[in-house]
Amino acid sequence: MQQSVQTAQIPAPQSAKPKPEPPKAPPQFTEGSIANLDVTGLVAILKDPNASEFQKAKACMRAGELADKQAVPALAALLPHPRLSTYARYGLEPVADESASQALRMALSKVQGELLIGVINSIGKRRDSKALPALTKLLYSADANLAQAAASAIGKIGGEMAVKELRVALGKTKGQLQLAIGDAALVCAEQFLAAGKRKEALAIYAWLSAPDVPKSVRLAAMHGVIREETSPGRPR
Repeated sequence: MQQSVQTAQIPAPQSAKPKPEPPKAPPQFTEGSIANLDVTGLVAILKDPNASEFQKAKACMRAGELADKQAVPALAALLPHPRLSTYARYGLEPVADESASQALRMALSKVQGELLIGVINSIGKRRDSKALPALTKLLYSADANLAQAAASAIGKIGGEMAVKELRVALGKTKGQLQLAIGDAALVCAEQFLAAGKRKEALAIYAWLSAPDVPKSVRLAAMHGVIREETSPGRPR
């Protein structure tokens, strides 16, 4: 008796289902034409009460790219904002005009906590020497993070007045703050060297080599002295 051989039935190929389109972001979360706006259009967004925080953040970033002083007042108004302050600082930092520095200095008395530390950091980046008196007061703040931020900014600003304030503060502080002040003084020394002021830099290294200075700072200062004294390009 012969057995019938059954062939396996191959299912017909099914047509591929179209992939669903990714969800679109709501209008308030789309950049739109902000990336191509001029300063007038950006200021309009920054002042618009109906604009979303996302749109204002993008406008701040675009303002930083343009670095136009016309945007300074609108950016300054956002410095106290808990979520947009960082973006406002981003927009202000590249502006070469004095109005941007003034806006950041004025914000020192208007913001607190992390926002204040952010403003201090921006002032340091801009090396605004006019902010030294205010930063020196903050150097002795009871808030350790705030005081350390002030020390770092003073070091970035540099110059003779900054060095003077740091040297005084070094003898009045302890622990992490004293270390931050020492590091800031080292930055000042490097700035002097970059400007060709070797004598001033060596003077900083000398008082940073004292026994009561934090060890890491003292060693860095001594290394700076050795490096300069053994450099082939040193004055003879």
